[in-house]
Amino acid sequence: MPRPRKPDTHSTESPASAEPTPWYREGLRFECTQCGMCCSGEPGYVFVDPAEIDAMAAEMQMPVDQFEQKFTRKVGRQVSLIEYPDGDCIFLDPKTRHCMVYRSRPIQCRTWPFWDSTLASPADWKETCEVCPGAGTGPLYSLEEIEVRRTEKSV
Repeated sequence: MPRPRKPDTHSTESPASAEPTPWYREGLRFECTQCGMCCSGEPGYVFVDPAEIDAMAAEMQMPVDQFEQKFTRKVGRQVSLIEYPDGDCIFLDPKTRHCMVYRSRPIQCRTWPFWDSTLASPADWKETCEVCPGAGTGPLYSLEEIEVRRTEKSV
């Protein structure tokens, strides 16, 4: 999954509220092509919480402890999904390039590409569009819709 980047502050002040208005205030387009590109590439982390682990274990029809032992790793005080040596997510089917736990995928995956790191600046969004064929195309997400996804989990 693409690595989170440090947020940038490319925003303008909203005259009515004097709160920063993000550069993407007019919305952004996105439509998942299910290509698997966001689940592969450079090594990184997909941090998961107990509820997400429970849901994925249920989808895999496995006991939670067995699921955790086989598919997760401790990273400090957090838990992340493991990856293949090439950086691909453990749940990215190598043949179909589809997620094997799609219905119960973690919040971090469900909120892609609307992450702090990909929305930090227009340049970061442009880079996202270069690696994700669905970013910049498809339905227009409003500022409100983007903010709901962006604030679900900081990535």
